[in-house]
Amino acid sequence: MLMAYASVAAFFLVAIGFVLGSLLFGKLLRPNNMYAEKVETYECGEAPVGPAWFNFNPRFYIIALIYIIFDVEIAFIYPVAAVFKRWVDQGSGLFALIEIFLFVAILMLGFVYVLVKGDLNWIRAIKGDPRGAQNVSSRSQPRASLAGASEAAESALAARAALAAQSTLAARAAVAEGGAES
Repeated sequence: MLMAYASVAAFFLVAIGFVLGSLLFGKLLRPNNMYAEKVETYECGEAPVGPAWFNFNPRFYIIALIYIIFDVEIAFIYPVAAVFKRWVDQGSGLFALIEIFLFVAILMLGFVYVLVKGDLNWIRAIKGDPRGAQNVSSRSQPRASLAGASEAAESALAARAALAAQSTLAARAAVAEGGAES
């Protein structure tokens, strides 16, 4: 009875021998010269920027999970679409169609829930923030209360630039007078 599994055991021994042999052959064949550039983080041929471990914004994960859900939906619907004509010929086509519409309706219900909850908004207000939603839109559109402040800042900048130009001219004149005396 155990002889029936001898071919399976031989297959596993050959597979393990192949893997170990390949690793050993590679270890003996490849050069082993480590240097700083070789052991640093690889970023698609570009010079690495920052550490390798950093936190992603959770919005990336939410969008990716929603994409995966709808991608897997296609993987479940495709086999049904492939045999749907046969099911129609057998008389169970209406049942399959209702089943698929129910499946898509449940997914759409989840999508609408996520959309209404606001998880698909890329920039959203923080709940309980006293500034409300206006603090997130201020990056793209200036708020009305900042309009006067920005004009004051621009005039202060212009005054500083004029003062710097005057002091530079005065310094050049002083250097020119000093150079003329000697």
